[in-house]
Amino acid sequence: MRFLCCLIALTLSLGLRGQSLATLQSKDIKRIDGSVISTADIEQTVIRLMQEAHVTGLSIAILNSNRVAYVKSFGYRNKEERKPLTEDTVMYGASFTKAVFAYWVMQLVAEGTLDLDRPVYQYLEKPLPDYEKYEDLKSDERYKQITARMLLSHTAGFPNWRMFNVGEKLDIKFAPGAKYSYSGEGINLLQFVIEAIIKHSVGDRMRESLFKPFGMTRTSMTWEKQFEDNYAIGYDEKEQPLGHKKRTGVRAAGSMDTTIADFARFMEAVMQGRGVTKQAKETMLKPYIQIVSKTQFPTHSLETTDENRAIRLSYGLGWGLFHTPYGKAYFKEGHDNGWENHVVAFPNKKIALILMANSSNGDSIFKELLEALIGDKFTPWRWEGYLPYK
Repeated sequence: MRFLCCLIALTLSLGLRGQSLATLQSKDIKRIDGSVISTADIEQTVIRLMQEAHVTGLSIAILNSNRVAYVKSFGYRNKEERKPLTEDTVMYGASFTKAVFAYWVMQLVAEGTLDLDRPVYQYLEKPLPDYEKYEDLKSDERYKQITARMLLSHTAGFPNWRMFNVGEKLDIKFAPGAKYSYSGEGINLLQFVIEAIIKHSVGDRMRESLFKPFGMTRTSMTWEKQFEDNYAIGYDEKEQPLGHKKRTGVRAAGSMDTTIADFARFMEAVMQGRGVTKQAKETMLKPYIQIVSKTQFPTHSLETTDENRAIRLSYGLGWGLFHTPYGKAYFKEGHDNGWENHVVAFPNKKIALILMANSSNGDSIFKELLEALIGDKFTPWRWEGYLPYK
């Protein structure tokens, strides 16, 4: 009784909705090692970590048996106005967008609209450097080697963003296909090529092909008026508000807004293989490049390591991959000032965990959450830069 009273007090202090306590009566959650964790223990762990690490808001979803088994939001979407974060609160998806985009691209591959290994410049009406956005490549014909497979596996040779280059010039930093180097520029190039092929907005097509069929009614590649009633503000490391950028342009590398409930629906579809052929999904989650970089960011670091050799860290198409005693896992992160997201799935165990935080401190508790909630002690958190708050 004393525990329950303390839990209620902590819950209210973090701005949770009263009815969320009903979750305590639901079933236990399976972890990848076969053990279980009660929803009461999940909530106690989350609340403790959020308080200790100063995480303003956090939404969690867990999948068991390839179905959503637990969805809950903690803390605030707007701390100054004491507005609680809810399961339908619109949050910034950041680079979660890339994984959703990749899943949709595999539909195009399955139907024959896009060939993963055809140089992407061949789909355009004129040479790639003749387009203003890519004129910086005119003196480097290696652009003719770049394929959709390279762009989705982050092996095309582009920087993450040209803004980090001298003069903000776009360049190719190594032979296309030679190694892994995360690149938002590459994903946006693939969007540019696909829109030239289909003659429609990627955002519109993703809505029709993914969001609507999967019931993702509060997800969009651009800001929508309907989001105004319930959206989160991002917070920095000192829990100062950063706002929520209401993006008007579609960017496959990171313009998506979504909710924890909607993204859980997406992951349910991915794990069940809905919306794509079996072959397309297998192609997407096949390792194409071994990752030997010491860290993911900065993206073009020359420092290498054998630290992740044991888990066979690699990249597929839109997703990172690694191996565990419980089989293969695939994952995706999303970062921006005030936003931290992570999803990892263990297909052999039919278990996944989604974390979405409107706080720059969010990733500082991801390692402990992965271990406590689903028993994941294998995610390469050092490579991902998830430094524990302690």
